[in-house]
Amino acid sequence: MRKLAGQTMVYGISTVLVRLLNYLLVPYLTRVMGRAQYGVVSHIYAVIPFVLVILTMGLESGYFRFAGKASGEGEKRRVFATAWGMVSLVSVLFFVLVLLFNGTIAEWMGYAAHPSYIWMTGAIVALDAVTAIPFARLREQSRSGRYVLLRLVSVVVNLALCFFFYGWLPSLAGRGILPWAYDPAMGPGYVFVANLAASAVTLLLILPMCGGVAPRIDRRLARSLLVYSLPLLLSGIAGTANEFIDRQMVLWLTPGGSEYALEQLGVYGAVIKLGVVMTLFTSMYRLAAEPFFLAEFKGDDFRRTNAEAMKYFIIVSIFIFLFIALFRDLFALILGRDFREGVWILPIVLLSNMLSGIVLNLSFWYKQTGATKYAIYVTGTGLLFTVAFNILLVPSLGYVGAAVARLVCESAMVALSYLLNRRYCPVPYDLKRIGEYVLLGALLYGAGVLCGGLTGWLRYLIYLVLVVIFAGYAVRRERIDLGGLVKSVIRRGR
Repeated sequence: MRKLAGQTMVYGISTVLVRLLNYLLVPYLTRVMGRAQYGVVSHIYAVIPFVLVILTMGLESGYFRFAGKASGEGEKRRVFATAWGMVSLVSVLFFVLVLLFNGTIAEWMGYAAHPSYIWMTGAIVALDAVTAIPFARLREQSRSGRYVLLRLVSVVVNLALCFFFYGWLPSLAGRGILPWAYDPAMGPGYVFVANLAASAVTLLLILPMCGGVAPRIDRRLARSLLVYSLPLLLSGIAGTANEFIDRQMVLWLTPGGSEYALEQLGVYGAVIKLGVVMTLFTSMYRLAAEPFFLAEFKGDDFRRTNAEAMKYFIIVSIFIFLFIALFRDLFALILGRDFREGVWILPIVLLSNMLSGIVLNLSFWYKQTGATKYAIYVTGTGLLFTVAFNILLVPSLGYVGAAVARLVCESAMVALSYLLNRRYCPVPYDLKRIGEYVLLGALLYGAGVLCGGLTGWLRYLIYLVLVVIFAGYAVRRERIDLGGLVKSVIRRGR
């Protein structure tokens, strides 16, 4: 457990830095754009993860599993070359299709006046897919320093270009400098230009880190990888749809016209960004846990370790929930004034993100045993709940209905994942202890809600005391050696 915690913290500290830099775009863009323009960014960015899952075909998990079983470095290189070759081939074919049908796709998505949005998005997705397996290799080799450095460079390039395009370029063009580079009609399109440049830079920088291995497909190995990974692909499609289709539903089902729907989507997308800390924790945990749990494990060791990991994941998630949910009016100041109206749904968003992380923990048993077909059952069920409850709630409640539908979806996936776990690979989760922390968290949050009408400074002081009570109780109850954990992080970060 200390190894997993150390790796999670190494990825966590560095990922926090990367995400915080990237997060600077949220307060900036919500101030230089109107709600409808930011709605365009939220709309298109909701599509990117969905397509990225299709192009990577579940081969990141497949690479971790087969590299973990490899008998030597030569076999690991062959697994890497084959997985990378498959993803690269599919990505190139995808981008060619985007170029051929660019106008048709733009018209279908409602951006006929801006077809450049589509081909740029296609290029971003293709480049990110091509780099996905090399990034997975860095994680498998525990080269977290290089992994984070590349991510950091990508974010800095993206951030700098966004500030340039929206802050400096209009002024420069007005003075006759670079007038050809500025087109006011591009609007949110400059966000995609910046992202495309960052993705291209990332690809150029990661190629020298591939150890001289070129994409090359071994047909026999490719078949084995696909047998393992294709269920994860189908699951990934449904899972990504679960996470991002709510934004499409807000756009399609909100009454009042397309302009109003885009405004509502802009508010919803901005509020979701405020839940980034919970998402960030889940992401940094996944970065460490996937290669950790998909390596060779004996059955009992896996079950015991997975049970402990689940407990600590929930403890940290509840702490994050309390901190953000109680201080949500302060977090709302990150957003532009026009986007703050929806901040009251932030606790719902945070709970959904926490449940998503629990589903991740419950997925490791079937990934580790190779029974990846169960991933389809879980995410497919979630997708059914997502679509049904969005159709039911969004027309009357708008983005609030979308947030509630996401919570119902994640709850359904947790329930089914747990039932499958109990039947096929019983992990001894400490439900009594977990329930204890959930109950304490609920009571502390309820106490915070009751104090909501107090004077500002007194209210925030009480909120802080409530968060500290939970953290102190968890450290004492679990006998957590904070000093030992810090030493482990320092040792693994070197």
